[in-house]
Amino acid sequence: MPSTSTRSAIVTGASGGLGSTTAKRLVKDGFAVVVHYAGKPAPAQAVVTELKSAGGQAIAAQADVANAADVKRLFKESIDAFGPPDVVVHCAGIMPLLPISGGDVETFDKVIATNLRGTFLVLAQAAQHVPEGGRIIAFSSSVIAKSFPTYGPYIASKAGVEGLVHVLANELRGRNITVNAVAPGPVGTDLFLKGKSEEQINEFKKIPPLERLGLPEDIANVVSFLAGPNGGWVNSQVLRANGGFA
Repeated sequence: MPSTSTRSAIVTGASGGLGSTTAKRLVKDGFAVVVHYAGKPAPAQAVVTELKSAGGQAIAAQADVANAADVKRLFKESIDAFGPPDVVVHCAGIMPLLPISGGDVETFDKVIATNLRGTFLVLAQAAQHVPEGGRIIAFSSSVIAKSFPTYGPYIASKAGVEGLVHVLANELRGRNITVNAVAPGPVGTDLFLKGKSEEQINEFKKIPPLERLGLPEDIANVVSFLAGPNGGWVNSQVLRANGGFA
């Protein structure tokens, strides 16, 4: 049986990138963490091993975030292990780039299913299970403000995520649960770097006044603030952690 004194967090997309860095930060902050993954279990298990080696509590749990039954099972496994999650951080997402003019409906539908439907399903379960005083944190993107070519499906999905965050914050009135989004700028993760040339990456570095890509730790620090004791008065907001990118 889970300890009633254990604070716990579910982090989706935690087998790599921003999700794994966030999971590591939350364990450092004293949370037991459910490391969610979508596909291959080995990277998630490696994160769990690292977290346990650092003295933390963690388990890995698989789910397709676009599948309602999978998301429901993810929360059940988390509750069985650590009790109701005090914090839910929804990092999982995909970012295939394609022009709108190509009319690739299949890829568009996949982006919307994973990024927007997945957020809806995770937020729905979080709203049912996060206890009073808890925190729900979704991931958007600062690229929304830039309207770059080929980012159409991705931007559409993340604009929808921001809408869901604002509505859910209002729906949870009276329960002392905050609902926010973090919108990173360019961060040096595999998701961002994939398919980009060195020249393109250097151009992205020049956009923010700080003239660098973000580090995964930069974003994990923002999540830590929202999930921690000092973030309790921030609600229904989108924090654009981007170095001035937009």
